[in-house]
Order: sequence, then C-alpha cells, then structure tokens
Amino acid sequence: MRGKYQFGIMMFLQYAIWGAWAPVLSAYLLNDLGFTGAQVGLLYSLLPLATIIAPFLGGQLADRYFATEKIISFLQLSGGVLLLVASRISDYQTLMATMFLYCLLYAPTLALTNSIAMINLKDSEEEFGRIRVWGTIGWIAAGLLLSGWRIMAASNATLAVPGDTLFLAGILSLLMGLQSLALPHTPPRKEGVSPWAFLEAWKMMKDKNFAIFIGICFVVATELQFYYVLTAPFLVSDRIGISATSVSAWMTIGQAAEIFVMAFVLSWSLKKFGMRKTLAVGVVAWPIRYVIFAIGSPTWLVIASLSLHGFCYVFFFVAAFIYVDQVAPVDIRASAQSLIAMVTLGLGSFVGANFSGWVQTYFTAGEATDWTGVFLVPVAITVACAIAFLLFFKEELPAVPEGAGGPNGEVH
Repeated sequence: MRGKYQFGIMMFLQYAIWGAWAPVLSAYLLNDLGFTGAQVGLLYSLLPLATIIAPFLGGQLADRYFATEKIISFLQLSGGVLLLVASRISDYQTLMATMFLYCLLYAPTLALTNSIAMINLKDSEEEFGRIRVWGTIGWIAAGLLLSGWRIMAASNATLAVPGDTLFLAGILSLLMGLQSLALPHTPPRKEGVSPWAFLEAWKMMKDKNFAIFIGICFVVATELQFYYVLTAPFLVSDRIGISATSVSAWMTIGQAAEIFVMAFVLSWSLKKFGMRKTLAVGVVAWPIRYVIFAIGSPTWLVIASLSLHGFCYVFFFVAAFIYVDQVAPVDIRASAQSLIAMVTLGLGSFVGANFSGWVQTYFTAGEATDWTGVFLVPVAITVACAIAFLLFFKEELPAVPEGAGGPNGEVH
C-alpha cells in the first residue's frame, strides 16, 4: 500500500513539473522577454525532440545498469537545477540551449515513471490508471499554485520572481528528485541475454501485430496535437464565441473527464472487455470528437464534446502504455516504455504540432479560419486509424524476439 501512495506522489510531481511551465511559458516568452512567435514555437518543440532522442538511454540504464528510482532522482535533481537557472535567463540562444539540456533530462522520466510503477504493481490493468490519474491532478494543481502565487505577488512585490513559471517547475523537480529516493528499490534485470536493452525493444517490431499497433499509435498521436494546439483558438473564434478569459476554465472539462475515466472507468473496462475493445473505444472516440468540432454547432454540443478527451486519451494512450508493459519481455520493460514514449510523446507530438499548425494556416484567409476544413483533416485521418485498428489489430502476445526475454524467454 505504501508503494501505491509513493507512486501517486511521483505521478503528481512528474506532471506538476510539466504543468507548471508548458501552459503559460509562451506568454512569458512573448510578453516579458520579447521573443518572436517562431522562437517560441521552436522552444516548445524541444521536449518532443528530446523525447525522440533521450528515452532509450534512460531505458537502457534502468534495464541493465542502475536502479530505476536512482536514475529518476538524478534526472529530476539535475533538471531542477537547470530550470532554476533557466528562470533567470533572458537571452534567447542561452535559454534555448539550457532548455534543450533540461528536456534531455526530463524526457526519459516520462517512460521511467510508467515503468517503475508497472514493475512494482501486482495488477497494472487494475491499478495503473488510478495511480496515473494523479499526474493529471498534479498538472491542474501546478496551474492553480502558479496563479495563486501571482495573485499574492501582485500585492507583495517581494514574492515576485522573474520567470516564475520555470522557477516553480524547478522547485517541483527538486522535490521529485528527493521523493524518488523513497520509491521501492527497482534494480535492473540481470538475466537479459543481450546487453543492449533498447535494441531488444526495437526487435519487438518484428511482430506484425505489435508493429501495426505502434504505427497506429504514431498517427493518432499526431492528431492529438489538433486538440492541444487548436482547441483554444477554435473555442474563442467567432464560430463558438467563448471569451479568451474563460477558455482555460472551459477546457478543464477535458481534464476532469480524463481524471474520471482514468480513476474509475479504465480498469473496469480492461477487466470486463479486454485490451482490444478498450483500445477500440479510445480510437473511435477521436473521429467522433473531431466531427463535432467540424460541424461546430450547437455550442453546447461542442463544449460537451470536450469530455470525450477522457476516452480519447485514457482509453487509447494510457491503455497503450499498459499494453506495452504486458507484452514486453521482462528484462526490457523500461526500454519498451521508452519506445512507446518516443513514438507518441516524441515523434507523434513533434510531427503533429507542426502538421496541425500547417493545416490551420492552409485554411486561414486573412484573419478568418475555416474551422470545418481544419477539423475534417483529423476526422479523415482518425477514421482511417479506427478502420485499420479494427481490421488488423489482434490482442495477442507478440513472439519473443530471438535473444530477448529472460533465461527461459518468458514474457510478462
């Protein structure tokens, strides 16, 4: 039981760090430091880029050399120091270099926190969703904490800190670095035949079913960025008419739904319907939401459709991490989590952020955006993904690649 509480705190801090800077850093860069939009966009692409480059190193170290909790602690303590330094930097080139180094440290922890939790849980299908939900709560809590800090700083100048969004993230990162040392000791597996765990994770792609799954994950991850990047400007457009001051509050509908589905629905669905049907609901929910966005009326239906984010994200992406944990050979599970993180949080996010921005520009003339045209693009792509998933994905364990797994080639 103690371990579950520790993992909940870990997830809370892991995503509170991200939530402290990602939603609001752009405003600080544009308004306070005077960066251009292109400079801000490039800075925001650093984390997806780092998630392509760095996670396999973290997985390799955890699978073969060091205890996972010690790796997480080192990465978060080092990252916290870099964030505190970054909060004091106003030069673009220096901030870019510092943030890129930080992202290289943070990116591996996205997979390692999943891995260490699943390794130590008795039943990941039953328990992981209820632990991961604390990450979403942490994201929301960080935003509220930053807002409260700024309100107090407005009346007490001594509390004002330059780059407060990065400063808060740095403090949270240092806290997580210390808290990680209290996690259950999770040493690397010693029975792996090959010393290169990340290469063994790539060998899982030899299984046709797993390769199809990874391919669909990548494409759906690109379409997730249409929600993250374009929902707010869509809601405040004349088409919907939500005020700019209240749009963030309306968008918490999606986060509230994510919390509910993760805490109460995911484990029930996995137990009752199995992995394939749960993933199917997740992938089908995507085109439903984007169809409603493309129609754009009535307004109440568009607002209500934000709640589909719970099923879109949790039933597909959170379930996908659980599925990878189930099918990965026991001695490369951290590297397998790094693989799915690289595909979704790295490649998918990087491609999707740029693609969604290009689509929005293509359907914009002057200051008017054809939002129906914009959202019909992810409709078409997610419908194709849903059809491919239902036709080709089968819920079965992939064959263990030669040289992977434990001494008897066991699969967890």
